[in-house]
Amino acid sequence: MSVGIDEISFYTSNYYLDLRTLAEVQQIDSEKYYQGIGQEKMSMAAPDEDVVTMAANAAQPLVERVGADAITTLMFATETGVDQSKAAGVYVHRLLGLDSNCRVVELKQACYSATAAIQMACALVARQPEKKVLVVASDIARYDLDTSGEATQGCGAVAVLISANPRLIEIDPEVGNYTEDVMDFWRPNYRSTALVDGKYSTKIYLKSLKKAWENFVGASSLAFNDFSHFCYHLPFSRMAEKAHKHLAKINQAGLSLEQIEQQIEDTLHYNRIIGNSYTASMYIGLTSLLENCKQNLAGKKVGFFSYGSGCVAEFFSGTVVDGYEKCLHTPNHQKMLDDRQEVSYDEYLNLYRHPDPRDGEHHDIPSSTTGRYRLAAISGHKREYVIC
Repeated sequence: MSVGIDEISFYTSNYYLDLRTLAEVQQIDSEKYYQGIGQEKMSMAAPDEDVVTMAANAAQPLVERVGADAITTLMFATETGVDQSKAAGVYVHRLLGLDSNCRVVELKQACYSATAAIQMACALVARQPEKKVLVVASDIARYDLDTSGEATQGCGAVAVLISANPRLIEIDPEVGNYTEDVMDFWRPNYRSTALVDGKYSTKIYLKSLKKAWENFVGASSLAFNDFSHFCYHLPFSRMAEKAHKHLAKINQAGLSLEQIEQQIEDTLHYNRIIGNSYTASMYIGLTSLLENCKQNLAGKKVGFFSYGSGCVAEFFSGTVVDGYEKCLHTPNHQKMLDDRQEVSYDEYLNLYRHPDPRDGEHHDIPSSTTGRYRLAAISGHKREYVIC
């Protein structure tokens, strides 16, 4: 019996800022963003969107296919939590109409926690093969204005259904882990934006990749050349190229630029026009690979490197299942991305600065999202979500 990803779907906001607009305001060459970091657009959450609504929108197509009663556990991975006590997944549980016997928990470790959730979900399903676990990862990446991180903002959510005998990806049990206490990226409870040491974070990312890979090859019989494609955590798209060159060098692979592109390029299409989605980014990358690669991926090995600042990292592997194309949500994803609305710089600032009520009074949230679920009000410090 195999265990892994049976279905996958993602969601992002209907608003985006073209980074050419940001570059023009900053009076710099837009190629710094388009080529330098490999980013073209960044999604901006609507005033009535947050990690809960995005997660529910990402998961809804999966629940519609398998049925709400089939899901016995919901794991919600995020570093943009809306409450210090209540799991964001409990709101999602109601919005999706999941069974009252379904357990719900929220996980946090920067951008890594979705992978922890997926590995835990695989273990649960291996113990009880008749069960299905829904993993959702949802985040809004925010940095201070006029900082180096501003162009690497974004928002998005991904939903992954874990089951026995999956139809998309069979996940191998062998993994490689690495953990180290570092301060490359962090967001204290009293801040709404993250703090990051960009150069140091890149250095730690690459160090963690090496350490996690070494741990992986000690546990697995697989070697670098056994992999057809690689999915990396994507704070920005160019990071995947840096990471893959680093891993190839570690393995003395001597890859050409064409070979590097062949192994990672199809994972980057969506990230380039969405931006950073933290916990969701690597799995949106996987979705991009499955939906955009012209090669038949059936039977191919995919390597995954998941990184969360602070830091925890993991390398693991999976095999694409024959017939995977029939289980994708490509038309829905393409339409969602094509229908998005570009915002001006002033509109971007309005979205960025939209007030987050904290006074305990009743605040209706203006309707802006095109998604099925929205945050309708904050009243008495309680968040009120509705189905549109």
